[in-house]
Amino acid sequence: MPRRSTFRSILRQLCPRCRMGRIFRGSIFRGLPKMFERCPVCDLKFEREEGYFLGAMYISYGLALPIIAVLAVVVWAVTRWTLERVVIAGILLFVPLSPVVSRLSRILWIYFDRKIDPE
Repeated sequence: MPRRSTFRSILRQLCPRCRMGRIFRGSIFRGLPKMFERCPVCDLKFEREEGYFLGAMYISYGLALPIIAVLAVVVWAVTRWTLERVVIAGILLFVPLSPVVSRLSRILWIYFDRKIDPE
């Protein structure tokens, strides 16, 4: 079987080593994201150490800011509200997207970390 591209593997939430095993147990619509401790296919340990996903928090922050900014600009274009109202509306519209961003940031962190330090 040909190796999947990195981009496609990230979108499908697959293990960075084998690109076949899933990183998360279930759908994002079933509550908080539950990760496998290890890849079900190649046994790669996803969380290397305590506090491993601190880096994912930085990625999450970096993803959240532009999304909130875009949402705020759209709200402003539609309503012409003041800056304070627009920012609050952008944040409130972002809240339902936060689980998706959180999950994506963990996946991106795992891929980034494995690229920098494979083992």
